[in-house]
Amino acid sequence: MTDMEATEDSSAPSSERRPSIKDVAALAGVSWRTVSNVIHGHRYLRPETKEKVEAAIKELGYRPRVAARQLRGGKSQLLTLAVPYIANPYFASLAHAVVEAAGRENYVVLIDETLGLPEREKQVARGYGSILTDGIIFSPLSVPVGELVSLRDSTPLVLLGQHTANPDIDHVIVDNIASTRAATEHVVSLGRRRIGFLGYLAEGTLGTGDLRFAGYQQALQAAGIPLDPALVVGPASVSADAVTAEGDYSREEGFARAEHLIPRIHEFDAIVCANDLLAIGLMHAFRLHGIRIPEDIAVIGWDDSPEGAFTAPTLSTIAPDLRSIATLAVETLLGRMENPTREVVGLTAPHRLIVRGSTAG
Repeated sequence: MTDMEATEDSSAPSSERRPSIKDVAALAGVSWRTVSNVIHGHRYLRPETKEKVEAAIKELGYRPRVAARQLRGGKSQLLTLAVPYIANPYFASLAHAVVEAAGRENYVVLIDETLGLPEREKQVARGYGSILTDGIIFSPLSVPVGELVSLRDSTPLVLLGQHTANPDIDHVIVDNIASTRAATEHVVSLGRRRIGFLGYLAEGTLGTGDLRFAGYQQALQAAGIPLDPALVVGPASVSADAVTAEGDYSREEGFARAEHLIPRIHEFDAIVCANDLLAIGLMHAFRLHGIRIPEDIAVIGWDDSPEGAFTAPTLSTIAPDLRSIATLAVETLLGRMENPTREVVGLTAPHRLIVRGSTAG
């Protein structure tokens, strides 16, 4: 059966059927095979031929019936992005960047929200089974990378996050340690010495918080500032709805932790937050209690969340290059799809420090 025969029904009367590939070929004065080559993006076509075919397609309103062809060829032109929390601005912005990067390669992206649930994450690693997707970009939260590697099927998979760096699977990371060290070094450079850390997570998730805490510790050590455990702001109890919406790194969590440390706020002169949402919740609590930022205490976040540019004061932060992360992830995934046996790729996307009012005054 030919491609044309599988996707066209030219037996029905012309008044009752959709325009066929033969109709396009007749109008353009070319063979149906040439029309098929244009639809498939064949590289070796004369520009004038391609223009004639595209004009005929537009004039007739022709739409190829691609589903059967894609299934036979084992390709869907669909990629899947699996993230823990769509409501989290970081993952929302990442999803937008991935959709753009994939679109440049003529792929559509389906988005799956795992909520960090182990069974959902294992389903992603197994390639979804019943869902036809050409490849998966996956930011896990709960299942260790070694287990993900052992579970995966033949579906090409690229992992996101420094805790996923593994010699057995493609991954794209941002250096959480170096970036949070840069954030801490910034507040040290302002003369702050009683520097707290907010974002050391409870058990049950992978190590992004641990990595950022390590960067904080490194910066203190380099500056000759002893680590004071009393300045590491512990978890607070927030509603299940808050955790479900955005994870432990939520505005609600930042606000709740701030409320616990207000009675001893005089012990701090700066706080490094593991993400912007924690910082935004923290700053809101400080404002309600008349604590001035940055005069009384400097605050810095991580993510470059869009709303951080509109807080009062505006929020200093670490900005991971999301466009770079998305482009590297899509390119790595397509490379794996093209060559399943190539060597594992591990890439690091850049980041930068953005200084705003919460530290600069």
